[in-house]
Amino acid sequence: MSTCPFCGPTVFVRLNVSEAGLRCVRCSASTVHLSLGLALRSEVPGLSRLAVCELSARGPLAGYLRRTAHRFSGSEYFDGAPPGELVGGIPCQDVQALTYPSQSFDVVTHTEVLEHVPDDARAFAELYRILRPGGIMLFTVPLSGLDQTIDRARLHEGEIEHLLEPVYHADPQRPSSGISAFRDYGRDIVERLNAAGFTGCAIHGPRHAIPWLHAREVIVGHRPQG
Repeated sequence: MSTCPFCGPTVFVRLNVSEAGLRCVRCSASTVHLSLGLALRSEVPGLSRLAVCELSARGPLAGYLRRTAHRFSGSEYFDGAPPGELVGGIPCQDVQALTYPSQSFDVVTHTEVLEHVPDDARAFAELYRILRPGGIMLFTVPLSGLDQTIDRARLHEGEIEHLLEPVYHADPQRPSSGISAFRDYGRDIVERLNAAGFTGCAIHGPRHAIPWLHAREVIVGHRPQG
């Protein structure tokens, strides 16, 4: 028996050999969420005293933060809905234009979001804006292993213009079409965080003792004090 960062002692099963094939039998947490959850446990003590923003409203990570944080704000991005509008009781948020007041949160988390955002510089600026001084952001994106990020697509006059062969990732809200990837991030993602004002930015390697978990690296950045 091993320990899940979200639900405690559990058993992990491998449904298939893919990254998404490993699951916690109690909460169904996948590799990506387990990786971020383990980093969160290590990097953010005292979560019960903190205000947390997570860029999803469903799943084991959101559930854990909702139960544990002093204040939790979860959201989803819904095509065609204006930021801040409730869709099925869930707030719509566009990470390029968040509706939260500045310096609202101590912690920001998100998984597999920024590669699907047309303007990630605006997104980083918004995420920095909503963090309080001394706050921390932890997140995952698929990292290519290359030094430099490769742009796959861009938004031009409201339409996606593909610069390379289109790549679509599975998305529960768009099961038939998936969601377009705008870039393949390299290790220069740390430089993008620095450009937005974050400090202490780093790509953290896996920290775990879970059988079969080929854990993801987690990117961490801080909003400086003062």
